[in-house]
Amino acid sequence: MLKHLTFCAFAFVAACSSPLERLAMTPVQSAMELRPLVSSVMIRDIILPTYAAAEEIAFEGPNGLISSNDDVLWADDPQRSVTIAIIRNLTDILNTKVGPDPWPFVELPDVAVEVQVERMLAGADGAFHLTGQFFVGGDGIDFRDSTHAFDISTPMRGLDLPSIAAAKSAAVLELTEDIARTLGR
Repeated sequence: MLKHLTFCAFAFVAACSSPLERLAMTPVQSAMELRPLVSSVMIRDIILPTYAAAEEIAFEGPNGLISSNDDVLWADDPQRSVTIAIIRNLTDILNTKVGPDPWPFVELPDVAVEVQVERMLAGADGAFHLTGQFFVGGDGIDFRDSTHAFDISTPMRGLDLPSIAAAKSAAVLELTEDIARTLGR
Protein backbone atom coordinates (compact mmCIF):
# COMPACT_ATOMS: atom_id res chain seq x y z
CA MET A 1 0.00 0.00 0.00
CA LEU A 2 2.81 2.40 0.92
CA LYS A 3 4.50 1.63 -2.40
CA HIS A 4 1.27 2.51 -4.25
CA LEU A 5 0.88 5.82 -2.35
CA THR A 6 4.49 6.77 -3.08
CA PHE A 7 3.99 6.08 -6.79
CA CYS A 8 0.75 8.12 -6.82
CA ALA A 9 2.43 11.05 -5.07
CA PHE A 10 5.32 10.96 -7.56
CA ALA A 11 2.91 10.79 -10.51
CA PHE A 12 0.91 13.74 -9.11
CA VAL A 13 4.03 15.91 -8.69
CA ALA A 14 5.24 14.98 -12.17
CA ALA A 15 1.86 15.84 -13.67
CA CYS A 16 1.74 19.24 -11.93
CA SER A 17 5.23 20.37 -12.86
CA SER A 18 5.65 22.09 -16.19
CA PRO A 19 7.78 20.26 -18.74
CA LEU A 20 11.20 21.73 -19.35
CA GLU A 21 12.18 22.73 -22.83
CA ARG A 22 15.62 21.97 -24.22
CA LEU A 23 17.75 23.83 -26.75
CA ALA A 24 20.46 22.23 -28.91
CA MET A 25 23.55 23.90 -30.28
CA THR A 26 22.87 24.83 -33.90
CA PRO A 27 24.88 22.49 -36.17
CA VAL A 28 27.44 24.33 -38.31
CA GLN A 29 30.01 23.00 -40.71
CA SER A 30 33.34 24.46 -41.78
CA ALA A 31 34.26 25.11 -45.40
CA MET A 32 37.93 24.80 -44.41
CA GLU A 33 39.94 21.82 -45.68
CA LEU A 34 43.55 21.28 -44.58
CA ARG A 35 46.15 18.58 -45.11
CA PRO A 36 46.81 16.98 -41.70
CA LEU A 37 50.28 16.98 -40.19
CA VAL A 38 49.28 13.99 -38.01
CA SER A 39 47.33 10.81 -38.71
CA SER A 40 45.27 10.81 -35.50
CA VAL A 41 44.10 13.30 -32.86
CA MET A 42 42.61 12.67 -29.43
CA ILE A 43 40.37 15.41 -28.03
CA ARG A 44 40.34 15.35 -24.25
CA ASP A 45 37.21 16.51 -22.44
CA ILE A 46 36.74 20.25 -22.70
CA ILE A 47 37.21 22.01 -19.33
CA LEU A 48 34.43 24.59 -18.90
CA PRO A 49 33.68 27.20 -16.21
CA THR A 50 31.01 26.07 -13.75
CA TYR A 51 28.27 28.26 -15.24
CA ALA A 52 29.04 27.02 -18.78
CA ALA A 53 29.12 23.36 -17.71
CA ALA A 54 25.63 23.55 -16.20
CA GLU A 55 22.46 22.54 -18.05
CA GLU A 56 21.00 26.00 -17.57
CA ILE A 57 21.72 28.52 -20.32
CA ALA A 58 23.92 31.28 -18.86
CA PHE A 59 24.06 34.88 -20.04
CA GLU A 60 25.59 38.11 -18.80
CA GLY A 61 23.24 40.82 -17.56
CA PRO A 62 23.77 44.56 -18.07
CA ASN A 63 25.21 44.76 -14.54
CA GLY A 64 27.90 42.18 -15.42
CA LEU A 65 26.35 39.45 -13.29
CA ILE A 66 25.89 35.99 -14.81
CA SER A 67 22.32 34.71 -14.77
CA SER A 68 20.67 31.64 -16.20
CA ASN A 69 17.35 30.60 -17.65
CA ASP A 70 15.93 27.72 -15.59
CA ASP A 71 12.95 27.16 -17.93
CA VAL A 72 15.04 26.09 -20.92
CA LEU A 73 18.03 23.77 -20.60
CA TRP A 74 20.74 22.75 -23.03
CA ALA A 75 19.68 19.61 -24.91
CA ASP A 76 22.94 17.84 -24.06
CA ASP A 77 25.62 18.12 -21.41
CA PRO A 78 27.57 21.24 -22.50
CA GLN A 79 30.99 19.61 -22.06
CA ARG A 80 29.92 16.59 -24.13
CA SER A 81 28.25 18.65 -26.88
CA VAL A 82 31.26 20.95 -27.32
CA THR A 83 33.64 17.95 -27.37
CA ILE A 84 31.50 16.19 -30.00
CA ALA A 85 31.26 19.35 -32.14
CA ILE A 86 35.04 19.80 -32.09
CA ILE A 87 35.64 16.13 -32.97
CA ARG A 88 33.10 16.19 -35.82
CA ASN A 89 34.39 19.43 -37.35
CA LEU A 90 38.07 18.59 -36.88
CA THR A 91 37.49 15.25 -38.62
CA ASP A 92 35.88 17.06 -41.58
CA ILE A 93 38.55 19.77 -41.81
CA LEU A 94 41.58 17.48 -41.55
CA ASN A 95 40.07 14.31 -43.02
CA THR A 96 41.95 12.25 -40.43
CA LYS A 97 41.10 10.07 -37.44
CA VAL A 98 39.84 12.18 -34.52
CA GLY A 99 38.35 10.71 -31.36
CA PRO A 100 37.55 11.43 -27.72
CA ASP A 101 39.35 10.48 -24.52
CA PRO A 102 39.27 7.62 -23.69
CA TRP A 103 40.73 6.84 -27.09
CA PRO A 104 38.42 4.38 -28.89
CA PHE A 105 40.98 3.00 -31.36
CA VAL A 106 43.61 0.27 -30.99
CA GLU A 107 46.70 2.30 -31.93
CA LEU A 108 47.65 5.33 -29.84
CA PRO A 109 46.87 8.85 -31.18
CA ASP A 110 49.67 10.96 -32.63
CA VAL A 111 48.64 14.02 -30.61
CA ALA A 112 46.26 14.95 -27.84
CA VAL A 113 44.45 18.28 -27.63
CA GLU A 114 43.17 19.66 -24.35
CA VAL A 115 40.96 22.75 -24.24
CA GLN A 116 40.55 24.83 -21.09
CA VAL A 117 37.86 27.48 -21.40
CA GLU A 118 37.98 30.58 -19.19
CA ARG A 119 34.82 32.19 -20.55
CA MET A 120 31.94 30.76 -22.59
CA LEU A 121 29.13 33.25 -22.25
CA ALA A 122 26.48 35.23 -24.09
CA GLY A 123 27.59 38.77 -23.26
CA ALA A 124 25.46 41.79 -22.53
CA ASP A 125 27.32 43.45 -25.43
CA GLY A 126 25.47 41.28 -27.98
CA ALA A 127 28.35 38.88 -28.65
CA PHE A 128 29.04 35.32 -27.56
CA HIS A 129 32.49 35.13 -25.93
CA LEU A 130 34.73 32.07 -25.92
CA THR A 131 38.19 32.53 -24.39
CA GLY A 132 40.82 30.20 -22.99
CA GLN A 133 43.74 28.06 -24.11
CA PHE A 134 44.28 24.82 -25.94
CA PHE A 135 47.27 22.55 -25.60
CA VAL A 136 48.65 20.19 -28.23
CA GLY A 137 50.96 17.40 -27.17
CA GLY A 138 52.57 14.69 -29.26
CA ASP A 139 53.99 11.56 -27.73
CA GLY A 140 56.46 9.50 -29.73
CA ILE A 141 56.23 11.52 -32.96
CA ASP A 142 58.05 14.57 -34.22
CA PHE A 143 55.38 17.12 -33.34
CA ARG A 144 56.12 20.13 -31.20
CA ASP A 145 54.16 20.48 -27.95
CA SER A 146 52.46 23.87 -27.91
CA THR A 147 50.09 26.17 -26.05
CA HIS A 148 47.65 28.45 -27.86
CA ALA A 149 45.42 31.18 -26.43
CA PHE A 150 42.09 31.97 -28.06
CA ASP A 151 39.74 34.93 -27.66
CA ILE A 152 36.68 34.54 -29.87
CA SER A 153 33.71 36.92 -30.00
CA THR A 154 30.81 35.96 -32.24
CA PRO A 155 27.97 38.46 -32.81
CA MET A 156 24.49 37.29 -31.83
CA ARG A 157 21.42 38.14 -33.94
CA GLY A 158 19.58 38.97 -30.72
CA LEU A 159 19.54 38.10 -27.03
CA ASP A 160 17.02 35.29 -27.48
CA LEU A 161 17.94 31.66 -26.77
CA PRO A 162 18.15 30.45 -30.42
CA SER A 163 20.57 33.33 -31.15
CA ILE A 164 22.71 32.30 -28.18
CA ALA A 165 22.78 28.68 -29.42
CA ALA A 166 23.72 29.74 -32.97
CA ALA A 167 26.48 32.07 -31.76
CA LYS A 168 27.85 29.41 -29.39
CA SER A 169 28.04 26.95 -32.29
CA ALA A 170 29.80 29.53 -34.49
CA ALA A 171 32.32 30.27 -31.71
CA VAL A 172 33.05 26.55 -31.18
CA LEU A 173 33.54 26.17 -34.95
CA GLU A 174 36.00 29.09 -34.98
CA LEU A 175 37.92 27.44 -32.11
CA THR A 176 37.95 24.16 -34.05
CA GLU A 177 39.38 25.94 -37.09
CA ASP A 178 42.11 27.45 -34.87
CA ILE A 179 42.99 23.96 -33.61
CA ALA A 180 42.94 22.63 -37.21
CA ARG A 181 45.44 25.30 -38.33
CA THR A 182 47.81 23.99 -35.64
CA LEU A 183 47.44 20.39 -36.85
CA GLY A 184 47.29 20.94 -40.61
CA ARG A 185 48.35 23.03 -43.60
